[in-house]
Amino acid sequence: MHTVTSKDGTKIAYDRYGDGPALILVGGALSFRRFKKMEQFARALSERFTVVNYDRRGRGDSGPAGPVSVDREVEDIAALIQAVGGSASLWGWSSGGALALRAAAAGIGVDKLVIYEAPFMIDPSDKLPTPDYRERVDELVAAGDRTGLVKHFMRNGIRLPAVFVALMPLMPMWKDLKANAHTLGFDWDALGAHNMYGKPLDPAEWAPVTAPTLVAYGSKSPNQLQVGSRALAKVLRNAELRECAGQTHNVSVKKFAPVIAEFLTSAGAASGEAVAA
Repeated sequence: MHTVTSKDGTKIAYDRYGDGPALILVGGALSFRRFKKMEQFARALSERFTVVNYDRRGRGDSGPAGPVSVDREVEDIAALIQAVGGSASLWGWSSGGALALRAAAAGIGVDKLVIYEAPFMIDPSDKLPTPDYRERVDELVAAGDRTGLVKHFMRNGIRLPAVFVALMPLMPMWKDLKANAHTLGFDWDALGAHNMYGKPLDPAEWAPVTAPTLVAYGSKSPNQLQVGSRALAKVLRNAELRECAGQTHNVSVKKFAPVIAEFLTSAGAASGEAVAA
């Protein structure tokens, strides 16, 4: 394990794999660097890249989260970029994709982006988060109710069936989900509440993101994730859209790691065209 100090003094823990152009993995809600699939992606991609797999603030071995702030999380990524030489590409998974986009917009040395299913909810006909979702997160964080936070996220954020949510405490992953539950506000704010309730994405919001970007989604993923991905690719200035055949939100390392590597090592900018993978 390595650490780097962010601008506000928070220690950010990370693992470093391989050698080559730098690539930072940005996990989504409740994830952390010891999440098995994040480690698998890091190892698979280390054959061609220097891969940084890190704990977002408040998670794993990183320092306390502090008040919710997208700016602080962008500063964490900036510190990691400096630690690997001053420039890096980012792969953002789920809400980590929104954070990766915010980082690229900040002009901190992002070369290229890969975004997999950032969950922007722009289709009003889909099951959207409850209107009080963010306020309830704050209430549960203040109460220290991490069990309640995970259940609230699963039931009222991503709208999983109540029966499934009721059974989740019996699953091996439950302990890790609870450990990171107090950081859910960071993911919501990275996405932006205005992007979560059935309104179109605003091109002006994403205009500062000029790095070549691959926006990908799975052909078997929920409709809202597919619709949101297609919309994101349209509003970005320099994006390629790719549908990954047979994939879900829990994307396969074997199938998707080569897609990431191919895009990041390709010459020039993104094509802007939709491609099947």
